[in-house]
Amino acid sequence: MCYSSCCNCREVCSVWPALRFLQNCQEGLTCMLVFTITAAVLGMFQFGYNTGVINAPQKIIEEFISEVYRDRTGKYITEDFRNLLWSVTVSIFAIGGMIGGISAGTIANRLGRKGGLLVNNIMGILGGALMGFSKLSHSIEMLIFGRLFIGFNCGLNTALVPMYLSEISPLTLRGGLGTLNQLALTIGLFLSQVFGVQFALGTSTGWPYLLGIAVIPAILQLCLLPFCPESPRYLLISKQQESLAREALQRLRSSSQIEDDIEEMKAEEQAHQQEVEITMWQLIKNKSLQLPLLIGVVMQLSQQLSGINAVFYYSTNLFMAAGLSETTSKFVTIGIGIVMVIMTLVSIPLMDRAGRRTLHLYGLGGMFIFSIFITISLLVKFLYEWVMYVSVVSTLSFVVFFAIGPGSIPWMITAELFSQGPRPAAISIAMLVNWFTNFVVGLVFPMMLFGFESYTFLPFTALLAIFWTFTYKKVPETKNKTFEEIAALFRREDVININGMNIPRKSIQSGEFLFEDKPVEDCPLHHHHHHCQLEELPTRKKNVEVTPNHLEDQL
Repeated sequence: MCYSSCCNCREVCSVWPALRFLQNCQEGLTCMLVFTITAAVLGMFQFGYNTGVINAPQKIIEEFISEVYRDRTGKYITEDFRNLLWSVTVSIFAIGGMIGGISAGTIANRLGRKGGLLVNNIMGILGGALMGFSKLSHSIEMLIFGRLFIGFNCGLNTALVPMYLSEISPLTLRGGLGTLNQLALTIGLFLSQVFGVQFALGTSTGWPYLLGIAVIPAILQLCLLPFCPESPRYLLISKQQESLAREALQRLRSSSQIEDDIEEMKAEEQAHQQEVEITMWQLIKNKSLQLPLLIGVVMQLSQQLSGINAVFYYSTNLFMAAGLSETTSKFVTIGIGIVMVIMTLVSIPLMDRAGRRTLHLYGLGGMFIFSIFITISLLVKFLYEWVMYVSVVSTLSFVVFFAIGPGSIPWMITAELFSQGPRPAAISIAMLVNWFTNFVVGLVFPMMLFGFESYTFLPFTALLAIFWTFTYKKVPETKNKTFEEIAALFRREDVININGMNIPRKSIQSGEFLFEDKPVEDCPLHHHHHHCQLEELPTRKKNVEVTPNHLEDQL
């Protein structure tokens, strides 16, 4: 329940029903925290909406491009040149996203998390306005530049929003609240599919409004964020403003009992003081940070190279290839959006119960299995009529498992893997990889459809197997761990913990015994001895157990 004087469970859950899933409104879920989360995730809603909005009115916008060209030149546009202009219109969104993502570290350090989101809305309003007025102005250029600016806005949002949420959320709720990134994204994607149908705004007169809707979340966030506190972690660690950090934390927790949070931040601050300012290039060269950076990058690749974008962008064509009619295929595509929203809601309580690593493994494993079923259904669609339904069920199941893990976890885990110093640079690199891969998949998949035909999903099947193996072997569990504890996971090869003290492993002499006296009942392996021993063998670098039979340190 909420222990805040300003809210109770019923009030919080009426503000945002999705939060009912968070173990019946746990302690720490206050009205100010809910309000701040709502304001922040509007940025991810913007990303989801603009990812899906351009696909439905494709033919109508292509007609607009042909009309503008004819009015300007007096000639009919060639099909190749029209396709080029359309490709530029679609893909420049990802180019803007890459620029926004790579700028996130600098903006987050200079303006703060909240400050960066506030300023970013200028780009959102500008981009939405240019797209909305492009038809009235009879300008293809306005449409293209509008997509570029809204892409920059979305790229910056995908970096700043997860960073902001991870830093303001209580430790026990960080996973569930981080999942709200994906929830907002899927709602935006779903609404773009609904608004884009022909009986709504997917018409020759409605498409400018369809694209111009992007100004609404930007204006709304611009109005709400000034009432939200800045990230206390940013204020304390990056700006050295403890009084402001305490004030922000008290507003978020609606309580003066914040010493545990402050102490945890100060512990990270002490580690941060030993770190120099880290640029992206310095981060790449830093050997101690290369493993968490590799994990963050591969997690982003596991999202974008899973095949999910192929489903989002070309699901209608996939269903038609499986034998469904065009109308039925469009409605099933909308069904994909509904499934994404529902399953993201389901994954919220699982995030802090099952853990990030476990859910990601289940998600990748399920996608691997159903990608095989999608391929089989495409191969044998001519043999049996019922195979088309297998294709639909397999595709929906593919989306279900994506929403459980790979849809949300890569956004949050990159922020969790790094301490305050390298976090902005790491997120910038991860977002650059995410957006670039998004761009490549959107560009290459039509060629894959043409070249591989029914075997189109097999490359994604192979990649999913690789990503599952990597996650199983390399990705640590970050559930209910502080940022400093997570960072310590990657220092295990250099440091061991004895009686609460971190001792450099290289300082321990070969063959030296380390003893820790403890009661029998405190020994996790329940040995019948009053002390445990640890020995480092001369021929091996790792510590192994000796008599009495207890391995004190698997660190």
